[in-house]
Amino acid sequence: MIKIGVPSKGRLMEKTFDWFGARGITLRLSGAEREYAGRVDGIAGVELVLLSAGEIPRELAAGRIHLGVTGSDLVREKLADWPTQVAELAPLGFGHADLIIAVPVAWIDVDTLDDLDAAAAAFRRTHGFRLRIATKYHRLVRDFLTTHGVADYQLVDSQGATEGTVKNLTAEAIADITSSGETLRANHLKILSDALIHSSQAVLFLSHRADWDADNRKTLSDLARQLDVTVPKT
Repeated sequence: MIKIGVPSKGRLMEKTFDWFGARGITLRLSGAEREYAGRVDGIAGVELVLLSAGEIPRELAAGRIHLGVTGSDLVREKLADWPTQVAELAPLGFGHADLIIAVPVAWIDVDTLDDLDAAAAAFRRTHGFRLRIATKYHRLVRDFLTTHGVADYQLVDSQGATEGTVKNLTAEAIADITSSGETLRANHLKILSDALIHSSQAVLFLSHRADWDADNRKTLSDLARQLDVTVPKT
């Protein structure tokens, strides 16, 4: 059996079900509402596994699921050298959000990464410690800032309500996912003009480390044909 991991609740689950359904494959919940059990109709040899979106990259990397739907940001954040562990089969066209860096609106002279670098250096000289950027995307943010030569900062972990960390004085800037920007504006934050780290969306991923025996390869070929996606060599 090929196991496909799908977000277990919310709009990501609903949109994923719709995407497969439009291609003749029905994903559905089975059992009690909170049981997280499901079934697949329209193709043989495929099993539905319901997980949180954040768990799916890990399960793909471990080979415990063959396919998985999750955000492209989560795969890049959670899996080092991710192309060696998973392959993108298809962008699904929903779940769009941008990972950005934002600073207080009051920082009128800070609009670019170069400005942020200068502000960080000045902040350290004045306060004796590095400027704090709150985020849960440590790998992506650190790699991005290193590539663009920004120094004199420290990342502080934030697993929720990241936009509020500046107001609460636990950070001076943030790096977070945004779709409309409304929460940023409500918290008097602005996005740096050149600080788009990653444009994310839901993607169907394939695990390079799952068991791709002859039967599973045949099922994958049938599934790919029905979904109209191209399968890389596994």
